[in-house]
Amino acid sequence: MTQYTKANTLGELKALDYQPKPIKQELRDNLIYNIEHNINTFEGVWGYEDTVIPDIERAILSGHNFNLLGLRGQAKTRIARQLTNLLDPFIPIIAGSEINDDPFNPISNYGISQIAQHGDNTPIEWLANTNRYTEKLATPDVSTADLIGDIDPIKAASMKLSYSDEQIIHFGLVPRAHRGIFVINELPDLQARIQVALFNILQEGDIQIRGFRLRLPLDIHFIFTANPEDYTNRGSIVTPLKDRIGSQILTHYPDSIEIGKKITQQEAKLFEDQNKKVTINSLAEDLIEQIAIEARNSEYIDEKSGVSARLTISALENLRSAAHLRALKNKESKTHIRVVDFIGIIPSMTGKIELVYEGEQEGVSIVAQNLVGKAIRSLFTQYFPDPELSRKADKNPYQEIVKWFNDGNNVELLQTNSDKDYTKQLNNIPGLVELVGNMDPKPAIAEHPFLMEFALNGLAEYSQLSKHYIQNGTGFKDLLSSMLSFKDLERDDE
Repeated sequence: MTQYTKANTLGELKALDYQPKPIKQELRDNLIYNIEHNINTFEGVWGYEDTVIPDIERAILSGHNFNLLGLRGQAKTRIARQLTNLLDPFIPIIAGSEINDDPFNPISNYGISQIAQHGDNTPIEWLANTNRYTEKLATPDVSTADLIGDIDPIKAASMKLSYSDEQIIHFGLVPRAHRGIFVINELPDLQARIQVALFNILQEGDIQIRGFRLRLPLDIHFIFTANPEDYTNRGSIVTPLKDRIGSQILTHYPDSIEIGKKITQQEAKLFEDQNKKVTINSLAEDLIEQIAIEARNSEYIDEKSGVSARLTISALENLRSAAHLRALKNKESKTHIRVVDFIGIIPSMTGKIELVYEGEQEGVSIVAQNLVGKAIRSLFTQYFPDPELSRKADKNPYQEIVKWFNDGNNVELLQTNSDKDYTKQLNNIPGLVELVGNMDPKPAIAEHPFLMEFALNGLAEYSQLSKHYIQNGTGFKDLLSSMLSFKDLERDDE
């Protein structure tokens, strides 16, 4: 391609034996090359290797426009933008053309007149692949003029042309995307009459503007994205348009914690000074991903709306910042993530979950706290013996811990406590150090306090201890006294 970009006129380009390609052929050829040479077209897209990406590859090999259908936060737009990797680095266009006229096959009035006037001396420009991508978010106020075009009265007046002259047309986004990729995000939000305007482009490849007898054989690869929720809540894709879209590809959320962690760590914005000051362990990272899994399965959250990957990304950023803030205030050079730091992720969750009626009754903060608790319960038995089975065992590893609380002792772990005070409180609970010390494989010493606190939370989730949230922290005490206190409150209410 480099040798071609030296050409500055149509004649020079012909001399180099340059052969233009339709965009769908260009995408096919470059995809085939990438596959044959083991080049990853979709860098940074995880979890779709055996599902979504093969579907996209088949659609491209078939020359299909396609619709990516899935809930929010499933990398639909990211995938669409990465398709520019399948475009040639540069293509020639007639210099000054609004719609990227191919010097070998101009379609606009301007392009045709330039070739007629200059012939092989027609000046050309080289358009980079990154400039051949156009994206439009579908909103109810999008008009046909925005997408297709309209008469430009200012151009008519300045050029002293009549309204019947094609030169006064102002082209919309679609014709300006000629020889490129055009993406419409959230297609169902586009009004039905505007969707109808896309029929001819997808089927016959031409456009209609006002009363002009205009036929522009546009060469565009269309990609649409849509959320299944839109089909019932805000709008729909009209049937004839769906029929004209070659492939509909279903996206999905990560199907494992490991894939979720890859995505979260890749996308999270982490600062170097924070990385030096705050140490996070793998269990804390797993907990963040498990919270998203619990949210997607929660009866309090609208499953049609989904739970975006942005929840885990924001949660990881807030979790690290919670520990960072504590270290700054306590004048500590380093600190480790604690379970109590998960209080700090609540604000990053509440705006990213849509509640059903029952969830609204509970309150979004309570739902978020419960999701953290459910995530702890789900992962607890991967690290410690099942408390329900341990009750019946000859040797209950939790007996000494539970007995200490049953004897009237309690502990309050504040998010603001210094590392020294935090560790001292945990070490004072009989049996807790031994419980973590007996884990197999042996955890690193630095992870002991986190695992000790995690064990207390797990016992609370399995109803062996009582856990209650206090201002900026979590308190633990025996379950029986907590139940009696609750009954006393009920009597007072009566």
